[in-house]
Amino acid sequence: MAKRANRVALLARLGYEVKKDALSALSAPAKKNKYGAQRVGGHASRKEHNRAVQLKLWQRAGVISDLREQVSFELIPAQYGECGTDLKGKPVRVLIEHACRYIADFVYTDNETGQTIVEDTKGVRTKEYIIKRKLMLAVHGIRIKEV
Repeated sequence: MAKRANRVALLARLGYEVKKDALSALSAPAKKNKYGAQRVGGHASRKEHNRAVQLKLWQRAGVISDLREQVSFELIPAQYGECGTDLKGKPVRVLIEHACRYIADFVYTDNETGQTIVEDTKGVRTKEYIIKRKLMLAVHGIRIKEV
């Protein structure tokens, strides 16, 4: 969008006729999040950003270790099917369904207990999240800590 905006603005300055809707699209505000969250410091919400700052402080203090952000867990693998053969006679695999993944906000080790904690900062518990939380428990045996 930024490249297009620069091109349209350049064309307007050079004297080319630019439609009004193209210029108004440049000044249109960014689309708001469905639940009202605003991105802060590279995180999806202010709440997640504040939690990241707190966990980084705990890591420096030695309370936790091995802090990782946005860790992906595969819940259901991708589904493939065979679709005939190629010119060399090898079977051709075709993607039928993409893998289902859960992306945890934070994963860290609690130094006191030695447990690995998978944590998610939640504002709104959506139906999709609840299903993925249950799949995490069933597939990986991991309970998600909600903050």
